[in-house]
Amino acid sequence: MGLKIGAVAAGFTRDLDFDLSRIEALIRHGRREEVQLLVLPDAALGGYLLDLRPDQPATDLPPALELDDPLISKIIAMAGEMVVCFGFCEADGGDRYNTALCVTGDGVLGRHRKVHQPPAERGVYAAGNSFAPFDTPVGRIGLMIDYDKTFPESARALAVGGAEVIACLNAWPTSITNRAARMNEDRQSRLFDLYDRSRAAENQVVLVSSNLTGSIGGMRFLGQSKIVGPGGDIVARTWSKAGIAIADVDVRADIETARRVLHHLDERRPEVY
Repeated sequence: MGLKIGAVAAGFTRDLDFDLSRIEALIRHGRREEVQLLVLPDAALGGYLLDLRPDQPATDLPPALELDDPLISKIIAMAGEMVVCFGFCEADGGDRYNTALCVTGDGVLGRHRKVHQPPAERGVYAAGNSFAPFDTPVGRIGLMIDYDKTFPESARALAVGGAEVIACLNAWPTSITNRAARMNEDRQSRLFDLYDRSRAAENQVVLVSSNLTGSIGGMRFLGQSKIVGPGGDIVARTWSKAGIAIADVDVRADIETARRVLHHLDERRPEVY
């Protein structure tokens, strides 16, 4: 039996009311398409940082929300029977985290705080310290946030923990240091796709990658949201424009097919690494 998955490419801002309205519209669109798992980008509430250059001061930061904030509760209510993943800046005591939540109308199913941080983030966000998959009505899911996927150990830890679907929520821009004239020729565009396909193929899992579109401050985001099968094949994508990449994936059957002869997780040799 297939799982209808949607990977969102969209832009979000510092205006939380605007962001909430856009999230509601995207959930409504997903519901019309009978999507069961909808993955929104990182920073869907409040937008991302304005600049990633480490020599630039961090200004106009995303608003930080506690888990019991009414806006979070509204998204939970919007989700209803759908499993919805989204990113925001989480406030916890005096710390701020770049956080991804996975929810249904019944509440929070799982949370991930971004572990790996580029230099400009380290002065703004505290780092998370774990990769922990969790069970949902649509299967066992793991979460990553953009730069996490650069490190193979992130997705591997989730796959070893039994995740069949990995949702990677991104605020992934074009190159900061050497931006190409055409987005599809940008170095970061190539890396974004490479990491998505590699993490899926090496772990033989389904990977759902969502990303921001448009611009904020000095950042221009790639879009390129996609759903990748356990063989590393892209089964649906948005390219650089806003939209939802939707695919009906038989997760269990596709994983069993990919692992029928070569089962990467079983064939690891951790004792020699």
